[in-house]
Amino acid sequence: MARVYNFSAGPATLPLEVLEEAQRELTDYKGCGMSIMECSHRGKEYSDVHEEATANIRELLGLGDDYAVLFLQGGASTQFAMAPMNLLGQGQTADYVNSGAWASKAVKEAKILGKVNVAADCADEIPTRVPRADELRLTPGAAYVHITSNETISGAQYKSFPQTDAPLVADMSSDILSRPFDPFLFGMFYAGLQKNLGPAGAALVVIRRDLADRVPDSVPTMLRYKTHIEKDSLFNTPPCFAIYIIMLVTRWLKKHGMDKIYKQNVDKAARLYAAIDAGDFYRGTAVPECRSDMNVTFRLPTEELEAAFVQESSAHGFQGLKGHRSVGGLRASIYNAFPPQGVDALVAFMQDFEAKNG
Repeated sequence: MARVYNFSAGPATLPLEVLEEAQRELTDYKGCGMSIMECSHRGKEYSDVHEEATANIRELLGLGDDYAVLFLQGGASTQFAMAPMNLLGQGQTADYVNSGAWASKAVKEAKILGKVNVAADCADEIPTRVPRADELRLTPGAAYVHITSNETISGAQYKSFPQTDAPLVADMSSDILSRPFDPFLFGMFYAGLQKNLGPAGAALVVIRRDLADRVPDSVPTMLRYKTHIEKDSLFNTPPCFAIYIIMLVTRWLKKHGMDKIYKQNVDKAARLYAAIDAGDFYRGTAVPECRSDMNVTFRLPTEELEAAFVQESSAHGFQGLKGHRSVGGLRASIYNAFPPQGVDALVAFMQDFEAKNG
């Protein structure tokens, strides 16, 4: 069977050359007679993988030694709790910007653990967007400010980040390494792997080392960033295969160049939005200035037409175009590894579907 065009929001498409290399090495990694999944996480074979994955992340993000790079289990959702556990001290307030479904989940978890000020809230607005910097009502002396850089469900993305006095913390799950940004604006950022980095089940965390020192004594050992910094993400058995895929994906990013990948991402999104805006049949759901380059969300005139669109597109080899169950509509997720020719094929299908049903 030929590979389909996978528009899923995550787990998402991975670079084909990464999958093929993993396939070649699956049963015998570098002649050691075992899969990397079977190698000891204390042995040389895996140590080399771990070190390269970490070094690649550092290089691609331009990080200094004052930032730690961590690979942790549990995906980004675990970070919704770990961040306030580690960074929100007793009697302090954390500022959270609520821009949509994923930001709302982060707010909910933080409120379990401490005092939260929702500095701006546009989660329920239609068309969707992220708050402007002048809308933020920040707390003087806040422990940190949390944002979600790209809302996967609504298709709204920060095009520039707010500058804050308190450390800025960001969930970057759906746009990490998709565009250039200044990491030094942030005290911490994190991302689930399953969109731009690798398989589901783990997270990348980048944190300023001094922030990790804030952790209260009451936080369990496994949930302390400091624990994983001190042990280089090897306090317990790490998600070895996921980190191996991160190594291959970041190699792929270095090979093709971040500037080229970013330009390709912008071009892919622009072609899809142009098709949406070409008439009245399709309607984008995010305000134009906040439209995501990763998750292109749109509606058709009726839910019946949307259902037909999903069904017919699937028959043409397009998968994952149905919008999230909480909002409906359509969503085309076009992360780093999604091929440009897949966008061109979808645009052609959209034009043909409109011609038949418009």
